[in-house]
Amino acid sequence: MPRPLGATFDGEGTNFALYSEVATRVQLCLYDDEGVETRVLLPERTGHVWHGYLPGRGLGQRYAYRVFGPHEPHEGHRCDPEQLLIDPYAKRIDGRISTVVSDEFDWSGDVRLDTSLAHTVIYEAHVKGMSMRHPDVPEALRGTYAGLAHPAIIGHLSDLGVTAIELLPVQQFVHERFLRDKGLKNYWGYAPIGFFAPHAEYAATDDPVRELKSMVKAMHQAGIEVILDVVYNHTGEGGPEEAPLCYRGIDNRAYYRLAPADRARYIDYTGTGNTLDVRNPWVLQLVMDSLRYWVEEMHVDGFRFDLAPALSREPDTPHPQSGFLRAVQQDPVLSRVKLIAEPWDLGPDGYQLGRFPMQWSEWNGRYRDSVRDFWRGADGMLGELACRISGSADIFGHRRPYASINFVTAHDGFTLRDLVSYEEKHNEANLEHNRDGHHDNRSKNYGVEGPTDDRAIREVRARQQRNFLATLLLSQGVPMILGGDELGRTQLGNNNAYCLDDETSWLDWEHADRELQEWTRTLIRLRAEHPVFRRRRFFRGIVSPSKPPDIGWYRPNGQEMDQAAWHDGLHALGVFLNGSLIETRDERGERIRDDSFYWMVNAGKEARVFTLPATLDRAWTLVLDSAAKPEPATLQGGQTTGLAPRSMQLWRRTKLEVSGEYAIDG
Repeated sequence: MPRPLGATFDGEGTNFALYSEVATRVQLCLYDDEGVETRVLLPERTGHVWHGYLPGRGLGQRYAYRVFGPHEPHEGHRCDPEQLLIDPYAKRIDGRISTVVSDEFDWSGDVRLDTSLAHTVIYEAHVKGMSMRHPDVPEALRGTYAGLAHPAIIGHLSDLGVTAIELLPVQQFVHERFLRDKGLKNYWGYAPIGFFAPHAEYAATDDPVRELKSMVKAMHQAGIEVILDVVYNHTGEGGPEEAPLCYRGIDNRAYYRLAPADRARYIDYTGTGNTLDVRNPWVLQLVMDSLRYWVEEMHVDGFRFDLAPALSREPDTPHPQSGFLRAVQQDPVLSRVKLIAEPWDLGPDGYQLGRFPMQWSEWNGRYRDSVRDFWRGADGMLGELACRISGSADIFGHRRPYASINFVTAHDGFTLRDLVSYEEKHNEANLEHNRDGHHDNRSKNYGVEGPTDDRAIREVRARQQRNFLATLLLSQGVPMILGGDELGRTQLGNNNAYCLDDETSWLDWEHADRELQEWTRTLIRLRAEHPVFRRRRFFRGIVSPSKPPDIGWYRPNGQEMDQAAWHDGLHALGVFLNGSLIETRDERGERIRDDSFYWMVNAGKEARVFTLPATLDRAWTLVLDSAAKPEPATLQGGQTTGLAPRSMQLWRRTKLEVSGEYAIDG
């Protein structure tokens, strides 16, 4: 049968089906337990699909392909029957060998969480790095799917209060030759070779499929969604100098974008040597089949698409109504899960922030850069900060605040601790003479590069980490925390640890910063308890002269910001968040009313006196102070308080008991 593609066991035998327009014949190579190879020609060709049914061949059967056809690189053809090729639809891969597997699994009790984006807090993590150094995870499970599912890891995530874990690539990937030659590995996994198979190196057992499913089920039981970082923009086959592993040897011209003037060259929008051509309907089908498989069979809850514009280029320019984006939008399975774009690639017009369709969210690089600049003391950042913490309406105003995935740090770049400890990258361990990695880090070391015993420097660094986390978790939009930031994890200044599968990249549980962990937990809990920090619509400002605004902006002296104030060099700001003026209703259709908050931020090097605006009556209670553990304190409108250098405070006024006060129809 030509459908479905891949290897399908029906209880009595297995059907093998492979797409290739260019092949003249296809050999199926079968392997027994001793590795002895038996070759069988696929006897049927229906359209562009080569297929054949083998009775008696079942689960556990190991196989590969040899594809006969033209080897004419100048025409884009690279068939080579001397090369063993991986099945593009393989669900388990060992080297170049695929394995027939069953989709059966006991999912009883598993419930689709479907956490709304407005309530989502994402924790970006690496399967191996999460548990490799955890003392409570058995050594045999460390660095695996089973290790990630261990109660010690899930307990940490649950205790923090995050609602979703976003995993760096878990689809089968390769370690590129240039890394192997240097004794390094592709730790991050952005070199996929199999879009259906879980990466086998992350399995503690000989069944990575079942082990990953068990991990997903365990996360769901703890109320945590699983989002996968997926890489459909290129493959691990690299540039033209690399030997074929899969797609290149099956039908190079169909799977990859080739330079029209020289089909021996690959168009490279990704910086990795090739770009997958999802304009080809068969390649688009591969991607869509893969995505549905991970949702329907693996029960994952969403995807973060690496270099997403590379998937939307038609013919060469990113387009919001590309074939790929339209296919996802109309798909009854994929349109229901979380879709997150990394909205840039390396091609022309590759920065596409804010241009993805309505149901997508996007990594907000503007948020990262603006928040970093503000807290390091850059001039002229007040207006930019106001836009970012209020949901980036200037970018996503035609959508909702949760279109913005807010982050200060991610796997690519400095950790939070390094962001406040280094002004230069230190990537010598990557063996590229420190040439790799971002040069524009917008970081600050506060006097000493790297570790120091200077108490004053250590104190300001700790305060800045708290400031960054508070800003992230109190901003409108969806916050994403880099795994380990809450523990004070350092990579010793390496901002591109993609190739370091060692203690540089693994979370250090032994030396965790427990105070920072508690600060993070408090912020997440505060966000969960107060809908004023996770609005589902953008602020409108002043709605009526007779009512206070839903958000207000104030100078440190308590006076409202005017146009000139946004440009007069201030590094401090007061923000009023009106909990009585939330225009949306809850899931039961009832009006949402919350406490109100006044947020004071001071990014300056000097202490500042802040005045609570006189118009904000009644008593306000101190909730957070990034410079000290808050002592019980209250303020009335018109009264003052002091903020330490580079610090923030959050004050709360309990919601009024009078029903409907300040309320408007939403």
